[in-house]
Amino acid sequence: MEQFRSAFEAITNEKLVAEEQIIGSGSNRQYIRLKGETRSLIGVIGESVQENSAFIELTKHFYNQGLPVPGLLYVSSDKTHYLLQDLDDLSLFDYIKQGRETGKFSISEYEMLAKTIRKLVEIQFIGAQGLDFSVCYPQPEFDRRTVLWDLNYFKYCFLKPSGVDFLETKLEDDFEAMASVLLQCKTDTFLYRDFQSRNVMIDNNEPYFIDYQGGRKGPIFYDVTSFLWQAKANFSDELRNKLINVYLDEVKKYIEIDEHNFREQLKHFVLFRTLQVLGAYGFRGFFERKAHFIESVPFAIQNLKKLLKEDFSEYPYLYNVLREMCGLEKFQREIAGQARNDSKTLQVIICSFSYKKGIPVDDSGNGGGYVFDCRAIHNPGKYEAYKKLTGLDKPVIDFLEKDGEIISFLEHIYTLADAHIQRYIERGFTNLMFSFGCTGGQHRSVYSAQHLAEYIAKRYDIKIKLIHREQGIICE
Repeated sequence: MEQFRSAFEAITNEKLVAEEQIIGSGSNRQYIRLKGETRSLIGVIGESVQENSAFIELTKHFYNQGLPVPGLLYVSSDKTHYLLQDLDDLSLFDYIKQGRETGKFSISEYEMLAKTIRKLVEIQFIGAQGLDFSVCYPQPEFDRRTVLWDLNYFKYCFLKPSGVDFLETKLEDDFEAMASVLLQCKTDTFLYRDFQSRNVMIDNNEPYFIDYQGGRKGPIFYDVTSFLWQAKANFSDELRNKLINVYLDEVKKYIEIDEHNFREQLKHFVLFRTLQVLGAYGFRGFFERKAHFIESVPFAIQNLKKLLKEDFSEYPYLYNVLREMCGLEKFQREIAGQARNDSKTLQVIICSFSYKKGIPVDDSGNGGGYVFDCRAIHNPGKYEAYKKLTGLDKPVIDFLEKDGEIISFLEHIYTLADAHIQRYIERGFTNLMFSFGCTGGQHRSVYSAQHLAEYIAKRYDIKIKLIHREQGIICE
């Protein structure tokens, strides 16, 4: 860590004051946020020098081409440590969280997806210009061997552990047939390989790309598939088609392309990528026991079931094996369990009230949750200027915040709320209630309920129902 310290201080002209471990979902590399007084950088430690070298050389090339990748600021002499520009913590996966969980993507989410897929075209075409593909690791090009490796990865890490019986020779025949189909269309472009929303960071409302060290020369279809059929992305067919149209419009700036043929070829890459992803989920989930990958299996199986409605007459034996696999009872249970979890979204009810009219009733039948008494806080209602106002009005807000008493009061409640909500989400509970009471249910309780609702809304993607009972206001 000392070499990071000296490099950080030389680059930033600031003392290194803090280190924060960043947890990666699938990588064996270590990521550390190094913090000075005003600046931060990302330190990366990787044991594979060849993989590190690929990332380093690709980053230099892409950065020089003006592509949206992090700046490379330091590399150790043995290439096991390097420092990158800090792009903050907001990934595209998190940016589109509302759309992923509801299936309804907002205008801003769609626009960011469209912007990202346009940038994909740039890294595929501009990124390939002048690139020495020999720096790529472990292969310089997507070829038959690569296809068969990935298909066998699926066979040994997912299909066999699933318990499905199959004839190896017949399956291998269809694997060979798939390799031939996938290699029909070649383009002199950069294949990112793991182009998905977790590997896109949003900084100043612009997408930046990370984790492309496995890239190589290859066809454009693969990355489109990785992005639009990511297991947990929850893109509808309509949204996928819109984004494919955006992508094709951008590609036409570089090459002529037949849209019908593109879509026909794309479906084979969708099948291939889905199998490759299941292989990764099998290895990372079943063998390494990483929860994120195990949780993703039902989503990938659902994608595969839907995909198998297409005609794949080129691979008849594989098609039948996959249908049998998707119909296994354990996968049906997992899919049903996921659906149940999705339906168990936590709803938090937050209510302001007057003690003169009684504590609110919890209609969920769960006993009422927390009830907080705000009457110890300095009361604006004692003063004529505020009597006709509520805790939603600026003069009352300014009055309450002036001495900081209510802010300190709420800080303790925020801590309780965080702990309770996180635990309820983990346990699949569906109802939690917070009630704030004061003398008239007009000033202190209204302010407190409103601010807790805003605090929770910023931190959690859950249902919130805000009730100002004495004003007859209900917000959902």
